[in-house]
Amino acid sequence: MLLSMTCTRFAAIKVRAAAMNHFISVMFSLLVFTGLQVSVEAGEKRPERSSNRHYISELTVTNGGRWGLWGHREMCPIGTYAAGFSLKVEDPVGHKDDTALNGIRLHCVDLSKSLTHSYHNYASVGSAVGSWGRWTDIKWCPSGFLTAFQLRVETNQGVGDDTAANNIRFKCSHGSLLLGDGTHWGDWGDWSHTCEGKGICGIKTRVEGPQGIGDDTALNDVRMYCCK
Repeated sequence: MLLSMTCTRFAAIKVRAAAMNHFISVMFSLLVFTGLQVSVEAGEKRPERSSNRHYISELTVTNGGRWGLWGHREMCPIGTYAAGFSLKVEDPVGHKDDTALNGIRLHCVDLSKSLTHSYHNYASVGSAVGSWGRWTDIKWCPSGFLTAFQLRVETNQGVGDDTAANNIRFKCSHGSLLLGDGTHWGDWGDWSHTCEGKGICGIKTRVEGPQGIGDDTALNDVRMYCCK
C-alpha cells in the first residue's frame, strides 16, 4: 500500500514537472519571438547609419584649423540625405579659454516619405565632438537637401586664445542659405564645391581633445560627403 502511494506521488510530481517545463518553453519562445518583432520594428523605424555607404564626392574647405585628429566618417542611412543640421557651441566665457564650435550633426531624411517637409522622422549623424557647449536647435532647408558649406575659422592667435572653427553655413539644393548659431570670431572662408549628386550624405570632423592647462580649440575642420 505504502509503495503504491509513493509511486502515485512520484508520477504526479513528474506530470507537474513536465507541465512546468512545457510552460517555461512556451514563455521563452514567446519572449524570443516578441524580441525579434521589436528588433525588426525598431530597425524599420530607425535605419542604421553606416560608415560604409558609397559616396561620389568629398567636399572640403581651405581655411580649416590644423589642430586635432580626424574622427570617423559617419554616413546617413541609405536612401536619406542631410536636410538640416545642428551645432554644439560653447558660448563666450570672457577672459577664459574659449572653444567656440565643438560639434556638427547632420539630420537625414527621405523626402519621398516626408511630403509636407515636417521632418518628424529623421536620423542624426555626426563625427568627432568636443567636450564643451550645448546643442543648438535644428535648422532645416525649406526644401531639398544640403549641398555645400562654408566655415568660419579664427586663425592662429599666437600667444592669444585660439578657438579654430567658430561657425558654419550651408547652401540648400533649392537656393536657400542656412546660417549656424555659432560664435563670431574669425573669418568666413571660401565655399566648398557643390554636391554633384543629390545632396550631402555624410560628415567627418577634425577635433582637438582637451589640453589640460593648455589652450583648447575643440572643432577645427570638417569634410562633407555627397551621394547620388
